[in-house]
Amino acid sequence: MDLKENERIDDLQYKGLKIIQNEKYFCFGMDSILLSDFAKDIKKNSLVLDIGTGTGIISILLSKKTESKKIYGIEIQDEIAEMATRSVKINKLENKIEIINDNIKNIEKYINNNSIDVVVTNPPYKKENAGIKNENINKLISRHEITANLEDFISNASRVLKDKGCFYMVNRPERLAEIINLFNKYKIEPKKLRLVFPKINSKPNLILIKGIKNAKPFLEIDEPLIVYNDDNTYTPEILKIYNKNQEEK
Repeated sequence: MDLKENERIDDLQYKGLKIIQNEKYFCFGMDSILLSDFAKDIKKNSLVLDIGTGTGIISILLSKKTESKKIYGIEIQDEIAEMATRSVKINKLENKIEIINDNIKNIEKYINNNSIDVVVTNPPYKKENAGIKNENINKLISRHEITANLEDFISNASRVLKDKGCFYMVNRPERLAEIINLFNKYKIEPKKLRLVFPKINSKPNLILIKGIKNAKPFLEIDEPLIVYNDDNTYTPEILKIYNKNQEEK
């Protein structure tokens, strides 16, 4: 496959999967890897929607980590959606993954209400008016709520989810109260929460949360996920998440 300027193909080291990335755009990080692992309990033959799919990393990983029937990834940025589509092709997943190039606010054009079993999302963490913005527009859109905000992500997820459908999200701890409030507003019951810590004595810098539409209240708090040992090497659980392919190839 011919690559465009600044593009590269990265080996995901999981069941032969690869992905196209471009240093001009927002490249996927550990948060997407952790979310794909957190959501790997998706049931067989599920219809999945990946909101703000970016490079398609979560959709591509879930295509092999789960036995989902079909995964739709929606991405607003034209160049990134096109790059994700090519990544789907190089992995020969055209029958499993479909990339939609549009704003999540327009999801009703493509997906019916109450038709999706699972929604996953790694949304922009920062509010539109928060944080430093000395970056190009592509990275700005990926990091800041410029084209859609947290409520847009959660409200549209609720709209397309079936009754008892599952919603998985990665975000920042400082937005947890807002997330819970929006879950309640849109009838998504928080069911599982896991905090991610850089090191054992540090503050958490990520949260992984699962909600279920129209479920009864009961929140399970998982044990903390620690990323680094004191010597800055990965902990055994992180190594397992990243290197699981070595056992499964």
